[in-house]
Amino acid sequence: MQSNMMSLGQFAFGLATLPFETLRRQSEWRHPSNSRVGVRPARQSLGPGNDTITLSGVLAPEFRGSTRTLVQLREMANSGKAWALVSGAGEVFGAWVIESLTETRTVLMDNGAPRRIEFELQLAAVDDERAEPSGGVDPWPTDDGWEWWL
Repeated sequence: MQSNMMSLGQFAFGLATLPFETLRRQSEWRHPSNSRVGVRPARQSLGPGNDTITLSGVLAPEFRGSTRTLVQLREMANSGKAWALVSGAGEVFGAWVIESLTETRTVLMDNGAPRRIEFELQLAAVDDERAEPSGGVDPWPTDDGWEWWL
């Protein structure tokens, strides 16, 4: 049985799909200021600002995972939808959109296929009600174009 490191909608990050090595989260809070004479500027809390998560790692298609996983993430990003983000330990992060996906392909074989792909996925938090209820990845993908119920 294989465990997942994290799920974005129905896309599961793990050794067999797309393993990440680093999760970096940056949270901001808004405190604009008003200038005052002779004292420090007055600040007022306006609530949360941007909240971003960056997942980065290395994919080695020869051994584990597939470049198809990067295609799936691009398709999810192209939809413009938000997805629920949940860690493998059960921590619910809320709804997130894909802002960017960067990949660097190296150690190329004679046919151009990479042996090493470094990637960085940038996610941004959105209001939870924007989360896509379907989860985003077709659990029964087909290459022939037929729908799963036919």
